[in-house]
Amino acid sequence: MSTFPASPPSATMPAAWLRYRRYLPPLLIIVLWQAASSLGLLSTRTLASPLMIARTFADLVVTGELPRHLLVSLGRVAAGLSIGVFLGVTLALITGLSRRGEDLFDASLQMLRTLPFLALVPLFILWFGIGETPKIALVALGTMFPIYLTLFSGIRGIDAKLIEAGSTLGLTQRELVRHIVLPGALPAALVGFRYALGVAWLSLVVAEQINAESGIGYLVMTARDFLRTDIILVGLIVYAALGLSADQIVRTLERSVLAWRPSFVKE
Repeated sequence: MSTFPASPPSATMPAAWLRYRRYLPPLLIIVLWQAASSLGLLSTRTLASPLMIARTFADLVVTGELPRHLLVSLGRVAAGLSIGVFLGVTLALITGLSRRGEDLFDASLQMLRTLPFLALVPLFILWFGIGETPKIALVALGTMFPIYLTLFSGIRGIDAKLIEAGSTLGLTQRELVRHIVLPGALPAALVGFRYALGVAWLSLVVAEQINAESGIGYLVMTARDFLRTDIILVGLIVYAALGLSADQIVRTLERSVLAWRPSFVKE
């Protein structure tokens, strides 16, 4: 017989409870929501029931309508995000590594950052027409600023002692940027990228109101005209799922590229 005492149930039960109890409030809300709809306390015109939303989601997937709109929206986000990241990184490097670059671009970018999206829609239509270009441009504009701000802050936040140590070791200016400044600014840049992914979908909602004939935003706006709250909620759930998935991908990337940080928390 083993002489080691058996671990008490209370040692393992709380750990399992703490792991899953975070899901209880959302589940309770869904149950109460469905109960209110089933009892007639909540009109489906006001808010569709969870079961109705599930059926609508299944129908949209089976008919191929949801995948078709989803692919269009993903294409717009991918194009706009790529442009926004390129512009944000480029401008952050120019202004972060050079005082002259900061004097030249930063003030204009800060003013442009404060402009509301809806105010720019008429101008974008006049400049780019009503095709795909203004939609992608709005996404690019929205995603550029989180990248720019966080990377600029990361570059300027590098410890001066690290720069001094690199100079003492004989590193050139380019080598200092490559081996000290950019790796040190990478954590901030990844935070900005996570934020930019969320902004990309918010920008797309506005962009797909510009004479769109496809996309998740178009699907939601069309459903609004017909008071289809079930389709509207399906679109919102898809947006939320895409945002969460994108965030998880970036967090996984962080675990890989930031494993060198001593303070990084490993699983």
